[in-house]
Formats: sequence, C-alpha cells, structure tokens
Amino acid sequence: YDLHIHSCLSPCGDDDMTPGNIVGMAAIKGLDVIAVTDHNSCRNCPAVLKLAEQYGVLAIPGMELTTAEEVHAVCLFSELSAAMEFDRFVYEKLMKFPNREEIFGKQQIMNEEDICIGTESNLLINSTELSFDELWDIVTGQYGGVMIPAHIDKNANSLISNLGFVPPESQFRTASCFWEKGSLRAIPNPIFATFPKENRKRPQVAFPMEIGYNEVCAWIGVRMIKIKVVLPCWAAFGRAG
Repeated sequence: YDLHIHSCLSPCGDDDMTPGNIVGMAAIKGLDVIAVTDHNSCRNCPAVLKLAEQYGVLAIPGMELTTAEEVHAVCLFSELSAAMEFDRFVYEKLMKFPNREEIFGKQQIMNEEDICIGTESNLLINSTELSFDELWDIVTGQYGGVMIPAHIDKNANSLISNLGFVPPESQFRTASCFWEKGSLRAIPNPIFATFPKENRKRPQVAFPMEIGYNEVCAWIGVRMIKIKVVLPCWAAFGRAG
C-alpha cells in the first residue's frame, strides 16, 4: 500500500502525476491500496477513485492538511462525498496567497481521462487556520475520517519538529514515518515519551503509512510495505488509523 501520494494538483507533484498514471503505476507495482493526499485539497480524488475501480485498486480519498502550526497531517475518509465536503471546509480556512507556477509548480485539477479541467490559483502548500489540537475531532467527528500525523521523523512540517512534543490530549492512534533510513528502528524511541501514562495505549509505534511522499510516478511502490488484512477495505485501514 501507499497512503501518501501527491498528484499534479500539489505544486510539489510532477506533471506526470495524473490520476491515470498514479493508478496505472500502482497496479503495475502490485499495490492493493493507495491514497492520493494532495496538499490541502481532495479535488483529484474523484478521478483517482473512478480509475482505481477499473484497475482493481482500492483508492482511499484523502488530503495532507497543513495546520496553523505548519504540522502536516494525513486525513483519510471512508466516502468520497465526505472528503469533498472536507475539501470545501479546508479551502475556506486556507491562507490565500497566489501560486507562482514558475517557483512552486502547477496545481492541476484532472478528470478521469487525464485532461486538465482547471487549476488552483491559490498556493495549496500554505497553512490553514485549523490547529492540530482540534483536527482529530473535526476529521473523525464531523467527516467520519481518520487523522494521522505525517512523517513524524522529518525535521520540518512534522508534529515533533514543529511542536517539539505530542500534545497530551491527542487522540490519534497511528503516526506515519518518512522511513528515510529504511528501518523503523531509525525512529527515536522517545518520540512519544511526552504522552501521559494513561494515554500510552494510544500511538506508541510509528506506522509506515507512507514511504517518503511520492511526487513522481517512478517512486510509487519502490519500497513495498505490506499489512495483512482479510480483505483490502476502508474498515481495515480505518481501524489502523
């Protein structure tokens, strides 16, 4: 699986990261489950999900949200409709600043035929007004999804690097790692040491929900991660989140 993929809607995503190329490469590489998680947007999820159904790949609609503290969090949803409602909610909270394609890259909205049907004029990698503390309740309570702190072992835009600790009232059960060094053993043990003892049944292990973050088609499935489930479905991954 690969649950952190950026399409050509994200300014960091390669122009070749179209819905068709993403799903096709996932199928070629033998991935059962993928999630396209563009920066602060879900607007390429409809095309990805439609194509994934044709290829026999489970695609989970998602987003990589940037909090007010500039912490990145992967948000995944059981239903496309919920993801698109969340998309509209987040866009209202996004700090509006014009995108400069020559600096940041294009932000292309695609259909299932890999035709660009629009572009986003505001830079999507900006922070939003949403704080990390309130994000779990919003994602799970209002939109039926899960929130997973992204690449916690990175030195930028992560829960640990930006806040320096895990907020004691945090409710997330899974945190993803960049897996930059090729082994979960590379993640420092004290990452969750700030959790109160009564909450240590919560996130104790960094779970490799992403392998870096894939912005180029050739990176999809380069390092395969497997999890045993009876049937690839939202319920199995939702419980992990």
